[in-house]
This record gives sequence, structure tokens and C-alpha cells, in this order.
Amino acid sequence: GKTIPDARGEIGRGIEVVEFACGIPQCLKGEYSENVGSNIDSYTLRQPVGVVAGITPFNFPAMVPMWMYPVAIACGNTFVLKPSERDPSVAIRIAELASEAGLPDGVLNVVNGDKEAVDVLLSDPLIEAISFVGSTAIGEYIYKTGCANGKRVQALCGAKNHMVVMPDADLDQAVDALMGAGYGSAGERCMAVSVAVTVSDVTADELIRKLEPKIRSLKVGPYSDPDSELGPVISRESQDRIKGYVDAGIQAGAELVVDGRDISLQGYENGYFVGGCLFDKVTPDMSIYTDEIFGPVLSVVRARDYEEAIGLVNDHEYGNGAAIFTRDGDAARDFASRAKIGMIGVNVPIPVPVAYHSFGGWKRSLFGDHHIHGMEGVRFYTRLKTMTTRWPSGIKDGAEFHFKRGSDH
Repeated sequence: GKTIPDARGEIGRGIEVVEFACGIPQCLKGEYSENVGSNIDSYTLRQPVGVVAGITPFNFPAMVPMWMYPVAIACGNTFVLKPSERDPSVAIRIAELASEAGLPDGVLNVVNGDKEAVDVLLSDPLIEAISFVGSTAIGEYIYKTGCANGKRVQALCGAKNHMVVMPDADLDQAVDALMGAGYGSAGERCMAVSVAVTVSDVTADELIRKLEPKIRSLKVGPYSDPDSELGPVISRESQDRIKGYVDAGIQAGAELVVDGRDISLQGYENGYFVGGCLFDKVTPDMSIYTDEIFGPVLSVVRARDYEEAIGLVNDHEYGNGAAIFTRDGDAARDFASRAKIGMIGVNVPIPVPVAYHSFGGWKRSLFGDHHIHGMEGVRFYTRLKTMTTRWPSGIKDGAEFHFKRGSDH
């Protein structure tokens, strides 16, 4: 679903993590306490875990690996990258560039393959830690298998990101936010906003009135067209699955306001295109609400009040990201405090943290204890060691400026 500007943006966000990693000595500093007991000092330091591996998804073939290996290598580890078998060439090219830049052989390694390659990494005794980004089903498998084999695992998984639109929100701003967050990269993002929770029917009606013409006018086309706003999804299987969810939403009773299933482009009749889809009157029992569709499908869920809206956010099994659009500071502060979500946006639709903060969700959006990049990444790729020291006293005689007789010794 990427367009060329979107792909360039991905590279830029990845480079930000490299820049963070360049300042890693500041993050590896330990703590020192003098005289914790009589003549006893205590201090801590962080040491690399050893050989670590990263298993990455198709949708960000450059950025997601760059969330991992720059921090891991800067912390003193070597790294084995297993990219998605759907688009492995980016990872290979990055490794080539790293080698050309002077990275020693064996520090950054790329292993291509499917589940068989993953299972080797999960079972190899030389691998100390594994980072994963992808679906919840696979992430849970990697977490359980890796932990069973004594490895440290962080698995960042699926999402169903909600955006709460309050009655006092700037609806033009909210609509623009939903267009980018819901349909950018054809919705194939773990931080895509796929649910708009409107507080009051009036808010819902006005939001849909403003959204509908913008969705219908989305420029769908190949990535090579500089005017394209919505590219093809990754595969025929994904295209069929997305259309299947739209069918299921209709059958469940949701109102399909904009239907993008039958879009066809001249000269690209066999392309995996899905146009923007918009549902209204979606309820929490529908599969289009419960499941991560990973496509350009936005569902509007109508809430009676703020409490119902935040309840929807908190009751969902996923807890990756969520946003609230409002002019009310009290509502925004309450949402940021009470939402059971790893990343919160206030009038920001895709609250992806900058490189020196950490990315990760809650609930079934994360298996493991550590988020990725930032200080959480440093903690994941290092082990803490604490030293307690005491030295014998009375042996520091100082300088001697004359010969001593034997009897003086």
C-alpha cells in the first residue's frame, strides 16, 4: 500500500533510531554509590547479551529492522535479521550498505526464509534474545517458544487502534487525521486507526458527512504514480481477506457508507487494489471491530458519552495505540491516564514515539516486558550487573625516599 513518499518517510524514521544509537554511551552509564557499608562501594553497569535476532514484518521492511539492530549493535551485540519473505531485498541492501560503511563481517547478518528459519532462531542456543514485530498469533508463538528455550523475547503484535472524537473536537482536523491514519499505506500499519469512536450521534453524522467525499476521492494507483495516495495491498490473499471482512460487516448489519471492493485500474487489472471503505453503526460484537483487518477499512462506532467511549478502548483485547480529539484538557488528561493503551495521542492520530522514546503496546499487543528502541530497547539488549566492592585497608604506605635496613621490614 505504500507510495514513494511514504517509503521515503519510513527510511527517515529508521535513520532517527540510528541517530539515537550514536549516542548510546549516555544510555549505558551505570550508577555508583560510595560507602553503602563501612568501606564498601556499589556500582552497576550494563553488558551486551550476546547474539540477538530480529524477525520483522513486510509492511515496514526498512524501518522496523532499524528499530532493532542499531540499538542492539550499539549496545555491543551481534545481530541476525530474519526479514519477511515477502520483501527481503531491503534488508539485504541495508546489510550491504552497513558493510560498505565499515561494519565488520558477522556483526549484522541476514537470514532469509519462512517459519523453518524462525524455528531455527528460536531453538539455537547461541541466540540470547529475540525481537519480533508482526501478528498476534505468530508473536504469541514466538514468545512462548523462545521463552521455553531460555531466551529473552519482546514480541510487538496486533492492534485495533481507536480514535475517540469528542463533540468539541475540530472535525476538520479529525477528518484529516482519519484520512491519513486510516488509509495511509492502505491501512497496512500496526498503528493504523481502524476505529473512530464518536461521542454522540450528532458528532458521528457530521464526521461521516465530511469523511465520505474525501474517501471517495482517494487517488488509488501504483506506487510509481507520484500522485497515488493509496497503493495496492501486499498480496492476493490479503486483498481477498480484506474484502471478506467487508462482506462480513455487511452481513452483521453494519452500514457500508463507502465501498472500495470493486475498484479496478486500467492497465493494472490484476493489481491487488482495495479502495477505501467506510462503515457506520459498527458494534463491538462484529468481526470488523474485533479483528485487525490490516486494510483500508475504517469503522465508526457510536458512543453515547465519554465513559462509553473509553470503555470501548479499554475492553478491546488489543492495546497498541489510541487517540482522542478534543479541545477539553480535562477529557484529554483523563483519557491519557485511564486508557489501557501503550501509546496515547491527544489530537495526534498516530502516536508513534520518536526514536529516543520507546514503542510498544499493552494487553495482547505486546508479549514480553520491554518496548522497542529508546531506553526500553537499551534495557532489552543489555543485562544489568551490580558490583559490591571492599578493599583491605592499611596497605597504602606512600612514597619511600630512603633505603630501609633489613630489620625495618
